[in-house]
Amino acid sequence: MIIRKLQSGEPPPVELLLLADESPALVEEYIQRGQCFVAEADGVIIGEYVLLPTRPATVELVNIAVSPGWQGKGIGKQLVHHAVRHARELGYQTIEIGTGNSGFGQLALYQKCGFRMVGIDRDFYVRHYAQEIYENGIQLRDMVRLSQDL
Repeated sequence: MIIRKLQSGEPPPVELLLLADESPALVEEYIQRGQCFVAEADGVIIGEYVLLPTRPATVELVNIAVSPGWQGKGIGKQLVHHAVRHARELGYQTIEIGTGNSGFGQLALYQKCGFRMVGIDRDFYVRHYAQEIYENGIQLRDMVRLSQDL
């Protein structure tokens, strides 16, 4: 598997981006402002993430997804570690990530990768998404914010 930056003019992996964020409008907005990286195996894109500069010296990992057939093989962890290394190489001092209150697997993954919880954006998903979203039998309402010093 290789992880590389999406090339200029190369179409973003929309189906993967929408696995991590159900809003096509939000995905389109941050894919234009950020850098998309893809994981490839045998020439097929199997994962992706987006780095989005948010403030001086701070970048956010806003979307990370792995194709369903490739999940559970450590690819998400490799993508997160790659994002952290790349952000450090670019000179950022902090990397942030946000995930839903019902994303237990994501919360565990990010903490295993060195992120610490720093806050909660109450009702984020209620304010930004027209339809109710459920994950693990729980309504997705709040965004849990995590960060890591680089």
